Amino acid sequence: MAIKPDKLSDPVVRAFVNAVNSHDREGFMSLLSLGATMADDGRDRNLADWIEREIFASNGHMEVDSESDGGRTLHARYRNDTYGEMKTQWHFTVDDGGRISRFETGQA
Repeated sequence: MAIKPDKLSDPVVRAFVNAVNSHDREGFMSLLSLGATMADDGRDRNLADWIEREIFASNGHMEVDSESDGGRTLHARYRNDTYGEMKTQWHFTVDDGGRISRFETGQA
């Protein structure tokens, strides 16, 4: 059974999932630190391009099945209009200012 986003342990990760699911680009971008990076399936990607293609242009949505590492690692069913639904893992690095400095995702 999925974990409701408002029940996720880490407040920054909770806000990330809510921003993805509500297609809130401004809210999403406000969660990222200056110079934030990301990787998909073990490869660093251009953050701005990836966010546009994988989340906002394709109606991305996350359903979290489990969390660990204090809520900074998620197993989720992620779907978008391009690839359909897949099982994924997400790991977030949050800086001292409470912003995401890096996230890594990939198929689980």
